[in-house]
Amino acid sequence: MKIRNKIPVDDYHYDLPERKIAAFPLPERDKSKLLIYIKDRPIKHDIFQNLANYIDSDKIVIFNNTKVIQARIIFRKQTGASIEILCLNPIEPADYEVAFQSTKSCIWKCVVGNLKKWKTDAIDKEFTYDGIKSRLIAKKEEQNDSSVNIRFSWNNDNLNFADILEINGTTPLPPYIKREAISLDKKRYQTIYSKYNGSIAAPTAGLHISEYVLNELSVKGIKLHELTLHVGAGTFQPVKEKYANDHKMHSEQFIISKNAVTTLINNIDNTIAVGTTTVRTLESIYWLGIKLRNQKIRDEVVRLDQWEAYSLPQDTDVRKSLEDLHNYMKNNSLDQLFAETQIMIVPGYKFRLSAGMITNFHLPKSTLLLLVAAFVGGSWKEIYEYALKNEFRFLSYGDCSLLLNE
Repeated sequence: MKIRNKIPVDDYHYDLPERKIAAFPLPERDKSKLLIYIKDRPIKHDIFQNLANYIDSDKIVIFNNTKVIQARIIFRKQTGASIEILCLNPIEPADYEVAFQSTKSCIWKCVVGNLKKWKTDAIDKEFTYDGIKSRLIAKKEEQNDSSVNIRFSWNNDNLNFADILEINGTTPLPPYIKREAISLDKKRYQTIYSKYNGSIAAPTAGLHISEYVLNELSVKGIKLHELTLHVGAGTFQPVKEKYANDHKMHSEQFIISKNAVTTLINNIDNTIAVGTTTVRTLESIYWLGIKLRNQKIRDEVVRLDQWEAYSLPQDTDVRKSLEDLHNYMKNNSLDQLFAETQIMIVPGYKFRLSAGMITNFHLPKSTLLLLVAAFVGGSWKEIYEYALKNEFRFLSYGDCSLLLNE
């Protein structure tokens, strides 16, 4: 697999009027518009509720079951200044599940708004839960160029950190939704099948999925499966460099079970990924099978670096890679594999485990649009022009598309 030496980011720009950006979700999840793109056929559209009509019964639809946490916490100083802390990922303990179960204290990597106003080492806020007044303290442990490691501590032994966020945090809406989060967002900026705490951004293609849609897919005989990738703030990071090759891609943690690998082995060429996060995970799984076979890694958390997929052996059969990954997990008595992926999928990439994709409409010159362009080629322009002309709503709370290369 080769990519062009230079990929000009300006080639992936389009004009997005602000009025096209959805500030709120529709009253019903599955009543959003659905654009249907099938390679070499005219583009058309329907409503998302009819998704099952456009997916063959031999396909398997794969969802990202991560759960958005109430990651934004506001502290107010006596001067009246507010300090906004956005929790990105756990540092100590580093495991998400363990971090959320922490009592008394834990350390998270955070982005801090109004950091210049935070002069002291620690700030605190009082909160009341179940009639008991408690105090939450945030202390700066280590400051980097773009983030701060913060130790959170609290004086209520009955609460873990997941409770602390639920009580004190708000929904971390993306920066292009220019309003404060409200109670509605806590439910609607979350998929109905979310299970595992960890994301600070929703896998937005899944926001359209309703119980009705799941039932229609199942009735048709389409198999449904889940995996977990915790979506980070980097998903909103714009590509500021002139060439995509110079962009530093964010890293995200995902979890894959041995049973899920078996499912993929039995459904090669039939996977429909719900969202770009699921696409990233599926493609990373393929490359980890090759990496683990060739390098015999024994780290607790395996990692795929940004451009590593472009330098690993390119001719490995998909089934062989998945079988190697399954054998690695079996030989190391792993029911689940914890991994991190920094993979950046750009035009020129050859997809191995994504036969189709369900995805929203993304920002100009973003890594998500580059991924879509890699999947559909130059047709991305036609797709986006169609969506703009037919009054589709864009970005996280916007409408959706089904992209099939067959």
